[in-house]
Amino acid sequence: MDPHMEFDFGGGPGLEDQANAAAALASALVREAQSLAQAAAGLRACLPGPTDAGPLSDIRRARIVAQAASDSALRAALLLEAADCLGSPDAALRMARAAERAGLPATTLVPALRAAALALPTDDGAARIAASIMAQELAQALG
Repeated sequence: MDPHMEFDFGGGPGLEDQANAAAALASALVREAQSLAQAAAGLRACLPGPTDAGPLSDIRRARIVAQAASDSALRAALLLEAADCLGSPDAALRMARAAERAGLPATTLVPALRAAALALPTDDGAARIAASIMAQELAQALG
């Protein structure tokens, strides 16, 4: 065998692998959005009702809990919108616009995208590689 022989592995993930990667990333983002929505619902359930009495410190705590619930719900909605953008050629631009509408920096999506690439619900190795590449490219484009 010639030691100088070069192997060509097709130049990277193919179109089907990229489509599978987008679907798997979207699925992982939807699962994360579901977790955030459940957290928001749980936090809201902890809030005192209008007839509940309590000391002033309870009001301060309630305000913090209400803010955390609101933040969780907002981030869940943003992740759902980001999941819808995956697979489109202008995904990064659409994600950045969604974050802007939510009043958040586009970089807010970067950790979720990277985590989604690490927690893919597939055993397809090529799709995993394509998802990692896609998440990295989106992270660079978002900030």
